[in-house]
Parts: sequence; C-alpha cells; structure tokens
Amino acid sequence: MRIPLRWLADYVDLMLPTEELARRLTTAGVEVGAIISSAGDWAGVTVAEVVDIKPHPDAERLVLVAVRLGDDRTQTVVCGAPNVAVGQRVAFGPVGTRYINGHTGERTILKKVKIRGVESAGMIMSEKELGISDEHEGIRVLPEDAPVGEPLASILGETIFDLDLTPNRPDLLSVLGVAREVAALSGSKVRDPSIVYEATGEPIRGRAQVDVLDRELCPRYVAALVEGVKIAESPAWMQQRLIAAGMRPINNVVDITNYVMLEMGQPLHAFDFAGLKDRRIVVRRARRGESLRLLDGMDRELSPEMLVIADGDDAVGVAGVMGGAESEVTEETKTVLLESANFRATSIRRTRQALKVETDASKRFEKGLSVHLPPIAAERAVKLMVEICGGRAAQGLIDITSGKPKDVRVTLTQERLQRVLGVELPSGEVRRVLEGLGFGCRWVPPDRFIVRVPYWRTDVSIADDVVEEIARIVGYDELPTTRLRGEIPPAQRQPMRELRERVRHALAASGLREVITYSLTDLPTLQKVLPPEDLATSPPLRIANPMSREFEYARTTLRGSILQALAKHIRVSGGHLISVFEAGRVYLRSDNDLPHEIETVCAALSGRKPNRWGQPTGEPAGFFEAKAHLEHVLAGLRVAAEYREAVEHPYLSGRTAEVAIDGRRVGLLGELHPRIAASFEIKQDVAMFELDLEALMPHVPETVHYEPVSPYPSVEEDLAIILDEDIPAGRVIGMIEDSHMVRSVSIFDVYTGPPVPKGKKSLAFSISFQSGAKTLTDEEVAEERRRIVQRLRRELGAELRS
Repeated sequence: MRIPLRWLADYVDLMLPTEELARRLTTAGVEVGAIISSAGDWAGVTVAEVVDIKPHPDAERLVLVAVRLGDDRTQTVVCGAPNVAVGQRVAFGPVGTRYINGHTGERTILKKVKIRGVESAGMIMSEKELGISDEHEGIRVLPEDAPVGEPLASILGETIFDLDLTPNRPDLLSVLGVAREVAALSGSKVRDPSIVYEATGEPIRGRAQVDVLDRELCPRYVAALVEGVKIAESPAWMQQRLIAAGMRPINNVVDITNYVMLEMGQPLHAFDFAGLKDRRIVVRRARRGESLRLLDGMDRELSPEMLVIADGDDAVGVAGVMGGAESEVTEETKTVLLESANFRATSIRRTRQALKVETDASKRFEKGLSVHLPPIAAERAVKLMVEICGGRAAQGLIDITSGKPKDVRVTLTQERLQRVLGVELPSGEVRRVLEGLGFGCRWVPPDRFIVRVPYWRTDVSIADDVVEEIARIVGYDELPTTRLRGEIPPAQRQPMRELRERVRHALAASGLREVITYSLTDLPTLQKVLPPEDLATSPPLRIANPMSREFEYARTTLRGSILQALAKHIRVSGGHLISVFEAGRVYLRSDNDLPHEIETVCAALSGRKPNRWGQPTGEPAGFFEAKAHLEHVLAGLRVAAEYREAVEHPYLSGRTAEVAIDGRRVGLLGELHPRIAASFEIKQDVAMFELDLEALMPHVPETVHYEPVSPYPSVEEDLAIILDEDIPAGRVIGMIEDSHMVRSVSIFDVYTGPPVPKGKKSLAFSISFQSGAKTLTDEEVAEERRRIVQRLRRELGAELRS
C-alpha cells in the first residue's frame, strides 16, 4: 500500500520527521518497507505565471508565451501546446534544464535555440517532459495557488510510504486508516473527510431497485444515484494523488471511486444507469453456464459458487472483483448508479482464484471489511461527484442489510493486562492510548475496562487483541525485560526417535546417502512393490484432498520411494556404486480414526562393488554388500542378529534372508527381483534391506557395558575353508567368534565352482586376534587358529582351502 504524505497530511498533522515517523510506524506493527520520493530530476524547474500570449510571426501553430518568474523577471518562450492560457501557473525550465525528450523518450539538456527565427528562453513543460506520465499533447497546468518562483519539487514532489501490511489489518489499506495510526503515535487528532452534500435530485426510491437474493454472501448493499454527470478528466490534484498511490487516472467518475477506495478502504463501483435493464440491481449467484465479459476485455465462465451483480436479465459484474464491460461508465454516461457493498471474504477469495483475476477491490474484500463502511464511503463518493462532475444527487440511499450492525465490546481486566505485558499501566494511560486509536474506553472500578471497538477494526474481538493495541502504541521497547522464572521442565525421553537417529547416523557413517521423500505416493507405485493380497487385505489410506495424483495415498512401505530415488541417481552415476537409505514412517490401517504409524528404515544399493580397500571392481554389488551395511548398524546398536533363509518374497529373488533377533523377525534382506527393477527403469542388479524399528526397539539394550580397549596390537589373518553349500556363513562366524582370542571376524569372499567340488562352497574370512593382557606371539595365534579349524572340521565338516 502506497501512502502519499501530502494526502495523509489532509487528515492528520505530521509533526514527526519523515524518517522518525516511518520508524515509529514500523515499531507499532505498520511496517514501512520503503520511503519513496516521486520528485523527478527537476533541478532548476520552477513555478511561473503565464502573463501574455502572442502569435508566432512565422508559424501558425506556435505562440510566444511571456511568463513571469519568481524575481518578477519576464521571459519569452516559444510554445506549441494547445492548452496554454493567460493566468495559468506552469512548470518553467530554463536553459540547462534536464528533461525527457517527448519524441525520443531520452533525457536531454535544454539548449538555447531559435525556433522559426525567435529565440526561446526556456520551456513550458509537459508531464512527459517532467517524467510524470506519457502525456505530451499539452503542458502541465499547476494549481492556481502555486507560488510563483517556487521549485517544482515543492509543489509536485511527493514522499510516499510503501507499507508492507499484515493480512489482519484491512483498515490500513486506506490513507485514513494510516492517519489514525499516526494520530495515536503522535498524539494528534484525525480529521475525517466531509461526507455532507446537497441532494437536489428526486428520491432514489422508486427509480432504482435493489434485490439481494443471497444475504449470506452479501451482508450489505448500498446504492446511490447521481444524475447529470459530465464525464471528463479528473482535477489535477486528484490525478496527482492517484498516480502517487500507484493508480492510473481514467475519468472523473471512475477516479472518484478509486480515490474513495484509497481514502477510506471501501471498494466502490459505478454503473452506467442507462445500461441497466429494468433499472434494477440483483445480487445473486451466477447461473450454471453463465459467462461475462469483464472490464479487462476477457470473457470468463462463471459458476454457481460465484456471486454476481446483475440487472433485470444478465450479470453486469462479478461481485467484489471486477465490473462488466457492458455497464461501464463511458463518455456518453449521464446518470451513475454507485455501488458500495460488503461481501463475504471467503467468497471473494474463491472467486478471484477461480477466475485468476486480482484487483485492488478483491484484495480489500478478501481481508474482511466492516459492514459499517459502505454507506459512509457511498456518501463521500456522491459528495465528490456532485462537486467535480457537476451531477445532481438523488435524495437518500438504498441500503439493504441483513440486520443492524452491532458494536463490538470487549472486557479487559487490569490483571490480564499486567499478566500479558509484564508491567502495570495506569488506567489513564490505557484510556489515552485506546481513545487515540478510536476505541471507546470506560474504566469500571475496581479492575476492568469496557472497550468499544471502532467499526473499522474488524481484527479486534478479544481482550488480548486490545492488549496488543496498547503494547504496540506504548512501544514494545518501553516494556521491561523480564527473565523467565521457574524451573526448566525435565527433558522427556523419546526412545523411538532416539533409535531412529542412531540408525540414521550409523547408516550415514557406513557410506550410505540419506534421501528424504514425501510420505504420500500413488497407487501404481505401491502396486509395483506390494503383493496384490496385501493391497486387498489392507489397502492404503487415501487422502481426502490430494495435491495431485502422484500424492494421493499414504505410503505403507518405503520401497517405492527408495527405488524411485535410486533410479534417479543411477541415471547420472556412470556405473559407480550408488547406495541410498531413508528413515521414515509408513502408515497402516487401524481400528482407530488415525493410522498406525511405524518407524521404518529402507536401503538400496546398486553398481560396481568395491574391493576390501574401497576401490571399485568389475563385479556388481549385491547381497553381501547390503548385509555389511546392515551389520554395521546392528553392531552399533549392540544387537546380535541371525539371518534365516526367507520364504519366497514377491519383490525379492536370488539370495534372500529374514533378519531375526531372539527368533522374532525385525527386517528383510535380499536382491531385488529383475521384474520389479525394470518397472522403475533400473537395468542393473539391486540389493535392499528393511528394518522395522518398532520390532527392533525391545532388543536394543538401554545400558552399554564398558569394555577396556586393549593397549596391545592385534594380529590380522585370513582363513579360507571349503564346506557344504547349505551351511550358512553366519554359523561359521559364530564358531570363530567363540574363541577368546578373536576380537572380530568378517567374511570377504564366497565362491562356488571349479576347483571347488560340486555341492561345496569356499568361504574366506578376515580374523583379528588380540589379547587384553599381552602381545600375542605367532605361536599363540597359530595354536588358536588350529583349534578353530579343528572345531570347524569336527562340527561342520569343513576343510582348509589349499
């Protein structure tokens, strides 16, 4: 909202310097985003008076204009403007003035020249030459009382506050609303504009008819009638104010409606009364299939959810948004029907969004205007039309309302005021602040105020709203700073959240990249990764108002999301190993209204697997690489898991294992079925694992027992054995770990094929031997290694691979 300070000064005395006023407004919650000066590059341009006009001796369309300057000197200017006249106050630019060339549009320095043999001492300037507008047909005529010799910047120059307003203050979308704020901050009084006019026409009753068929969407409709108007340009002062406020002047009638909207905050609309069928206004919902050409020249389809202004037959405007082209004011208009109404904010917002049309009127209606405002604004506009357009106002107004608007009264106790502000304010100070803002305030002993809210403050309805008004005018910086008192409440543990974070950090530390995807998905994605029977017995929850088809259902698994993310990474990976994971919730149906939310982790990897030293090889990563990441997580949680052969799973193939702890399944590990991979446009092997954190939670020890770190070096050795193909590697690892000298063991190779006999496999392990009491000798390590091999041979039938 742009507030020209010259206009603002009509309603309140501006006693504070501009910068200080802007600061005070901002600290009071009316943020001044920028201070704009509209004065152009007018150095040297002054006010002059036209004292004589003579014909040019050698040009029919030029005249010699004598202008009086501030020092009573007279200069002769060659001028071709058709509107120059004796007695006018004009903008005079002497030689050397910088101006905008009316033909090229470029800034130029005025030089002393002879025009058709007559020397011109300067220039009488147009609006385009001054940079005010594109008007170049005539000179800019200044107000009659403009002092001769004054710099033009002091007459036309304007300082403008560009306000960044909050949505709850529609009253500040007006110059008068800002004037009330300035008055409260500076202790001055507001001067309301006059709304008194002489109604010399016939009564409006019986000549115009208004029917409001939907009073829920239109609580109040006021109509006024002005006859005998003369359509012309607005006065220069009104055009200047509209331009400074960011609006384009059109003609006097339309400019008056815009002027009053900016002045009071109430949008108005003027209809050509002759264009209204049956001399009637009907406020109704649009008919199905109805269309209307608006003032912007575009035809728009309407729907029954939209409120329209119609005449006896057809719609002539969209209520609160824009008028129709058929009933707009033109040069032939003689009688104007003025509309000043109140519309429901939600209806205007939905209509504006549906039509994709935003106007200054809709911006105000959307924020909720006062039902008291329409008759006041109507009377103000009628007064201006009588004075400026030469019209005759019909007697009375048509005022259709749902009921007499009631004043809002709020009770504020001294105890509540002190509790919220943290300081006790005298009752006299409270009354001064509130009355300065236009509130009525009555002190009721011993401890309360009865506050009457002014009609324009639709945002104030409860006691704390009133407290806020007091605080911002007194000044937030004037309130004492008080430290928080009392004990800090103890932190409440969230075991599930803590477990999820530990798993996330462990996976990231093992080299996986975390992705975060939406909790919503679509049905085709779920159908790719879930068996049909699961979808039939427990269908996913559908969102009531989905953003799009892609986000229509709450996910019941992370598989689809993680595979979509993996596919995107693979396309740009160049064949390198890609490993991603996500920790998030899945949503399952329950007997309650709300779904059962389960914390889940899902990871996937694909690409060339690294060797023991992390360098890429030519072999694809698979089951064992995924298992290594999973074991890293479980080891960090101090959890020992077993891997059991899994029954056939619809989205896995090849190596597949259930992850179990104490006999209870907590996860799944395996290689993705090629058919599923192809459905996500993945053309290479993928290994995945899932963990159900809810099932894992009971097995995670709360207490971690300390084990001292051995100060003695470890001995690293590899062990390769051949054993039956159906014996799981986990069983071998368990036997090796039973040795008191073994600190850690990991498998790094699995091989089947020649020269290993058929039905057998080769397993290779990396074993770390270490003692906490001494440095192990080669003989001690060899003896312990021999005992391990003997046990493996005795219990598993294993043999050392040569």
